[in-house]
Amino acid sequence: MNATPAATPPVSVIMPVLNEERHLRNSVRHILEQEYDGEMEVVIALGPSTDRTDEIAAELVSEDPRVHTVPNPTGRTPAALNAAIKASRHPIVVRVDGHGMLSANYIATAVRLLEETGAQNVGGIMHAEGENDWEHAVAAAMTSKVGVGNASFHTGGEAGPAETVYLGVFRREALEQQGGYNEEFIRAQDWELNFRIREAGGLIWFSPELKVQYRPRPSVKALAKQYKDYGRWRHVVARYHQGSINLRYLAPPTALCAVAAGIVVGAALTPLGFVVPAGYLAGITAGSVPAGKGLPLKARLQIPVALATMHMSWGYGFLTSPRALAKKVIASRRPAVRTASA
Repeated sequence: MNATPAATPPVSVIMPVLNEERHLRNSVRHILEQEYDGEMEVVIALGPSTDRTDEIAAELVSEDPRVHTVPNPTGRTPAALNAAIKASRHPIVVRVDGHGMLSANYIATAVRLLEETGAQNVGGIMHAEGENDWEHAVAAAMTSKVGVGNASFHTGGEAGPAETVYLGVFRREALEQQGGYNEEFIRAQDWELNFRIREAGGLIWFSPELKVQYRPRPSVKALAKQYKDYGRWRHVVARYHQGSINLRYLAPPTALCAVAAGIVVGAALTPLGFVVPAGYLAGITAGSVPAGKGLPLKARLQIPVALATMHMSWGYGFLTSPRALAKKVIASRRPAVRTASA
């Protein structure tokens, strides 16, 4: 259902991209074909890609006057987001990644929810979908509670206030009040920004009406790096913002320590030590059964591998996160973000 003309403010869609030749054109198509009556612009922040991303972006600019690009020489996501925000001009700012596919009425629904709830940022479900057996397995793991706990933007749930949401549709004044994204946070920049908005009294709103298709990492190695970085930077957020941690974030490092201790005890002292890693393996295997419902056998068999990779990598990143990162972040100044016309 489209928003009514009275509720269709112009929107700016911002996209940080780096090596996105596989999905960029399709992602932008999902934006330009939105069922939205208001004016729209798309600002793509281009990192130093080594594939055809820049060429595809140039084609998109030539094909549609609503599409623009800005450089992001650092290649870092928060710097790209701030550059795109600065180059954009509309009162509603929609964040989309280069491998994210918006549902047809995503923007219209988000604008309506901003008006109905008074929120500063609204977001919905990170709907992971794979294109092969491994990616199907990762998608199943990322949308199951055994994989990500009770994170509503992964698993769904009822609409309501949230700590953070996937991507986000913001009121520009909220971004400007906070000075945009903290560019020291290479990862977890969304969580960190949403924490600051909440600390300032703003409302972050989750709604299952909002859905973005997400393409999982294509290999075990890539998934491990992704989740190691998630854990590493989530620990930085915990150091930077006291009181921002909860039990869900402590589960992966606890599981990693328990499994490692069990292996050591089992190998050095008593076979009983292997009960812990065996129990963990049994747990993720059992949890993969409902998660893999309807998937091909080869995909279902890989779900425990995806789960273990996510848990252990996140836990390892959290436990080994250097304290020097937190010191650097705390000492940094958040860059001011202004509109292109300011």
